[in-house]
Amino acid sequence: MKRSVLILGIVAAILIVGGAFAFIFMDNIANIADGDDSGTFHKIADKVDNATSSDSSSSDGDSDIVSEVVKFNYQNGEGYYREVTYKDGGFRQFDNVTGELIGSSYDEDQEKLGNIDGNLE
Repeated sequence: MKRSVLILGIVAAILIVGGAFAFIFMDNIANIADGDDSGTFHKIADKVDNATSSDSSSSDGDSDIVSEVVKFNYQNGEGYYREVTYKDGGFRQFDNVTGELIGSSYDEDQEKLGNIDGNLE
């Protein structure tokens, strides 16, 4: 009898701890879906971004690339993009999934980008 009460108590404790963990996890997921960047996921992603951006040189000594950083796409509200910064101070932004150019500081790239309505000119 005492043994079954002890086992029942252990199972109840595991369910309570598991439920608390699941609640916290789901709360963080809900924060991400709502665009709240205070969640654990975004804190970790920001630390990864900072670590990535501190590695500012390419292994190719002749490259014009100064840094490549993956960032959360706050403007779109979801997804990530890769921002490449060059020696001349310019940058290009590429969709992390498709590789499509989505932003640039270079005049010659502007015709490749969509206008404000999202249509190509």
